[in-house]
Amino acid sequence: MRIDIGALENIYLLNLGITPRERVLVFTDKVSKKEGKLPREELERRAGLRRIGRAAARAGLGLAKEVIYREYAATGTHAVEPPKAVWEAAFGAECIAGLSARGLLREIIKKRVSEEGQGLAGRIIRKYSGDAVDAVIALSNYSTTHTIFRKLLTMLGARYASMPLFDYSMLSGPMSVDYRELKRLTAAVARAIRGAGWLEIASGNGTRLLFRTGGRRAWQDNGDYRKPGAAGNLPAGEVYLAPLEGTASGRLVLEWAPTRKLESPVTLVVRRGLVTEVLGTEPFADGLRRRIASCPECANIAELGIGTNSLAKRPDNILESEKILGTVHVALGDNHTFGGRVRAPFHQDFVFFSPTLKALDGGKKVKSVIMRKGKLV
Repeated sequence: MRIDIGALENIYLLNLGITPRERVLVFTDKVSKKEGKLPREELERRAGLRRIGRAAARAGLGLAKEVIYREYAATGTHAVEPPKAVWEAAFGAECIAGLSARGLLREIIKKRVSEEGQGLAGRIIRKYSGDAVDAVIALSNYSTTHTIFRKLLTMLGARYASMPLFDYSMLSGPMSVDYRELKRLTAAVARAIRGAGWLEIASGNGTRLLFRTGGRRAWQDNGDYRKPGAAGNLPAGEVYLAPLEGTASGRLVLEWAPTRKLESPVTLVVRRGLVTEVLGTEPFADGLRRRIASCPECANIAELGIGTNSLAKRPDNILESEKILGTVHVALGDNHTFGGRVRAPFHQDFVFFSPTLKALDGGKKVKSVIMRKGKLV
């Protein structure tokens, strides 16, 4: 695989707006024992991701004042906090020593820290803000988007490009999108959602989900992370929000896992904002059942997202598939980093194709149809 360094330089210059005075952290992860035995194709993909990580670090030389590169053993699932060495690279060793001395880092990494503890951690981190990096390119296989690590960095004003499951083909695919048009379309979809009391999703495979928005913000992920504290995915292209906890109900019929088509559909039964049953004989269903049984917060209906990238095509990689124009996705687990109230060491998205999305008022009467069978209205 020959990597185009020029395409990776665009992440620094176009998406993050890095200047020669700034420091950038690039990190990725390597296969760990907790992941068990992986197929050869998956091992090859993961090795490719590490090569991209190292190339991304090289691409920043001469563009930034300093590029720090770290690799660590994979955490095994999305939304788990990165290890101490990555925290030290991001915030500085002295800052992390201060967090560790008060027992805060251990509690944060376990996602057991209280609101009071997180507030204290924020004050310590601000004290050492001069030691923190200015931007992050997160090329770990498992997402760090929905972590306290990311939240505290962007609180300081760092910019954050999160690229879990990244594949080299994305550089010439969805990342070559016309960003001006992407920004326009993403803003239009966010406006269409604004003011809805309820949102309803339905698709021809039997999926139907209804939930209250609670007036929560519809966030725009449009690839422009040049402002202090900006964060999002690359490839970019979605509008997303956190449904009001306890209000979602219906059924989600999954046909795709994050990186493959399921052998048979898996149905999630949703009541009062939680997945209460996982139906299906597909091995993927067993993994979801175990996850939810071990962590009640993992059953939370955490996110609704709407894809807005016209060049996103692949259904077999969740980083790209959730950006496909004309799709919606629903996530389980953690949503505390974008307006929700649930913290969990888990955040998993599922994409639904050719959906209909309706905005309803407070009395559940239809205000507008935002998408009909995969076409924006």
